[in-house]
This record gives sequence, C-alpha cells and structure tokens, in this order.
Amino acid sequence: MAIKFQYNKTSLNELNKQLKIRKNALPTIKSKESALRSEVMRAKDSALAYRRELDELKAQYDYMVQLWGEFDCDLIRIVDVELSSQKIAGVRIPILDNIIYDEKPYDLFSAPVWYAEGIRVLKAMSKLGIEFEVYNHKMELLDYARRKTTQKVNLYEKVQIPGYEDAIRKIKRFMEDEENLSKSAQKIVKTRQAQAEAMEGSNA
Repeated sequence: MAIKFQYNKTSLNELNKQLKIRKNALPTIKSKESALRSEVMRAKDSALAYRRELDELKAQYDYMVQLWGEFDCDLIRIVDVELSSQKIAGVRIPILDNIIYDEKPYDLFSAPVWYAEGIRVLKAMSKLGIEFEVYNHKMELLDYARRKTTQKVNLYEKVQIPGYEDAIRKIKRFMEDEENLSKSAQKIVKTRQAQAEAMEGSNA
C-alpha cells in the first residue's frame, strides 16, 4: 500500500498523527486477536465434546435400532429452538437457551413399553445435536472475526506502520536537504556580497 504524501510540514504532521493512531491501536488489536484465538479453540473443543457425547449416546442405544421402525414419529417434534446472544471480544455469538418440544399423548397400555425411553433418548440426542450445531456456528463466527483481526494486525505491522515511517523519513530528509541547500545558498550569497563589497572598497 503506497502512502500518499507531500513534501511539506502539514503532510509530515498528518503522517505522524496516523502513525501514532496505529501504534497505539496495535496492542489492543493484538490482545483482541489473542482472545479470539483462545475463544475459537474453546468453542471448537465444546463442539467436539457434544459431537462425541452424541456418538456415544447413539452407540449406547444401538440395540434399539430394530425397534425404531415401530416408533411413532408423530409422538415428538421440535417446535422451536430459543437462542439468545452474547458478545465475546466484540463478536455477537449465539447461546442455546431452550428447545421446545411438542409431545403427543399416547396410550400407555397399547403402546410398546419402550416408547417413554425412546422419547427421552430422542430429546437427549436432539439437544446434543443442536448444542453441537450452535457451538460449531459460534466457532465459525469467532474464527471469521479472528481472521479479520489477524489481517488488520498484519496490515498495521507489516504494511502501514513501516509505510508511514518510511514516508516520514523521506519528508524529513527532503526538508533537511532543502534547509541545507537554503543555508548553502545564503552562505554563497553572503560570500558574493562580501566579495563585491571588497571589490568596491579596493576600487574606491
């Protein structure tokens, strides 16, 4: 990224101001990046834990596979998933509050005895599955924010700050050269004036 500037004091002051803003902001952005990185790991670990728990629960009830064919799927369904949100390192992320089920009554005498257990298992599995999805989405949101923050850190550290410092150096060097030239020119003028006066004095 080329820094646009002019070889004057106004431009120098503006560049110094912009450089100061970025240098002051960099530690904050770095700590945000670090916080996001650890939150991404935490969300990933939680998502994997829910996934493992769900797989373990499925394996635990493998013996019921034959029975699920007899199960009345209309007995239970998810009506709503209630979510709230909270901010972590400036990122709004979802939190699972509640799962609302619609359960239909069934005849305890004519229905298979394992229906009650089946409903409990389906509720447990759906909760674990939804928790996994929520944490997975949370991880994606945090990771996206982390990548954007890393890009900003790199932009400041590797592009903008060195760019502003280089532009400031160039302006200062130019102004110093200009000042030196001006002083040299003044010296030459003074020397010539002195020579001219000396010549006039000798001619008089």
